[in-house]
Amino acid sequence: MPSLVQSVDWVALTPVVIPAALALAVLVADLFLPPARKALLGWLTAAGLLAAGLTLIPLRDGHRSTFCQTPGASCSYAADHFALVIQALVLGGALLTALLSLATGTTDATDELPGGEYWFLLLSSAAGGALLPASRDLITLVVALEVTTLPAFALVALRRGDRLASEAALKFFLSSVVATAVSLLGISFVYAATGTVNLAGVAHGLTTAPGQLEHLAKAGVALTLVGFAFKLAAAPFHFWVPDTYAGAPLPVAAYLSVVGKSAGFSGLILLTVIAFRPYDDVWGPALGVLAALTMTVGNVGALRQRPGADRSAVRLLAWSSIGQAGYLLVPMAAAASAADPAHEIGTTVAYALMYGVVNLGAFAVAALVTRGAPRGRLTDYRGLYARRPAAALALAFFLLCLAGLPPGVIGLFAKVAVFSSAVGAQHGWLAVIMAVNVVIALVYYVRWTALLFTRTEADAAPAGLAPAAEGPSATGPAAVQGPAAAAGTPVALAVAIALTAVAGIALSGAPQLVLRYAQGTLL
Repeated sequence: MPSLVQSVDWVALTPVVIPAALALAVLVADLFLPPARKALLGWLTAAGLLAAGLTLIPLRDGHRSTFCQTPGASCSYAADHFALVIQALVLGGALLTALLSLATGTTDATDELPGGEYWFLLLSSAAGGALLPASRDLITLVVALEVTTLPAFALVALRRGDRLASEAALKFFLSSVVATAVSLLGISFVYAATGTVNLAGVAHGLTTAPGQLEHLAKAGVALTLVGFAFKLAAAPFHFWVPDTYAGAPLPVAAYLSVVGKSAGFSGLILLTVIAFRPYDDVWGPALGVLAALTMTVGNVGALRQRPGADRSAVRLLAWSSIGQAGYLLVPMAAAASAADPAHEIGTTVAYALMYGVVNLGAFAVAALVTRGAPRGRLTDYRGLYARRPAAALALAFFLLCLAGLPPGVIGLFAKVAVFSSAVGAQHGWLAVIMAVNVVIALVYYVRWTALLFTRTEADAAPAGLAPAAEGPSATGPAAVQGPAAAAGTPVALAVAIALTAVAGIALSGAPQLVLRYAQGTLL
């Protein structure tokens, strides 16, 4: 019988405990701070997330666990290499989201967003996202996933009186509730068939389950995976993503595109590679089909977002994130038939880290552009290099990384690693589909990049003859030539762009280091 008295490894838990404790502290402090000082809550949030990220350094050996039924076995929390990389991505993404929120005035009085509640929800979601990759039983996994997503509903809808935000939050809420219900039903079937919630115990139970429970176990596995496919916005369960990203405040859209997706993928990895490993002949092909469908739907949807059609840049990034999710699923499908699944999972984690860094950088530049052009259309990026050379060069680098073109070496390396996973697992059909989708993605990424260096009519006109914006509705290329475009860049926003650019360049310099570390002690 396991001991009821356990020693808790608080060092291993610090990346989760710090954001959770700070969330409560911020909510209480909001009651006593005068309105003029509420901006301090944002900087306190950023400092707390930075501190939580720094606590990962003592854990870099990746061999700590706690909440174990027996010493060193059947643990509910494990701080291995896989968990640490995802936690770094979650906490780093939340930190950059906080900087974007500070820079864009997301929580000021003009947007009617209550600052205390905003920072509380962001920290709570980050705590759940940090807990999820370290979860090693079904109960902790589901609780962590819901703690990550439930505050996100409110973050999307927190802007009062905004019809688009309310509609986006409603779509997000309904899809997530359905996903949770399906997942819980599947998990209950799995528990009934195996008698345990520990992930390793579930794998053992699935191999030894009596014949009469085999069909129940298979149904549970299928329902659980379908529920997580909803959470990940894998096609055909992606319908909520474009409207949710476009209706949410821009920092929240950035957070959902990286942190929410990374947390969901980490949960799916834990379920498939550890708990449902005995059924790899079932979930492997299923994930392969989902990967092909998701990347195709996402890239075709992004291809339709043309500058001439007055499309939103955030909506293009939303469709792009769906396509990137398809790439992330490829190594997971390959892991089903791989002799060393940890190698394939390391590829997924490395790709997620690359995507997270450069996608957050793209959102940071988008936040800068929307300061002068609130509608955030693709046409507002025309000639950005003439107005803000550094921002244009940074965005071009981020887009080329996402496309997998030099000088975005990290993007090219990640795509080659994913492609190699498909080929190595004898999934030639999936490799072909991925190659076609990479070519499709090149079109809209390069098209956006070229737009940054395209001269506008104002740039081409002789000095003193540049056309002026007419009327209060001018928000196009001419409008961004005005004072709003020339205003200085907020410190927080400049830091966010600089951090993502430096991280992208560093990863491009040594991409194999992340891959080797990610292929750690998951199994």
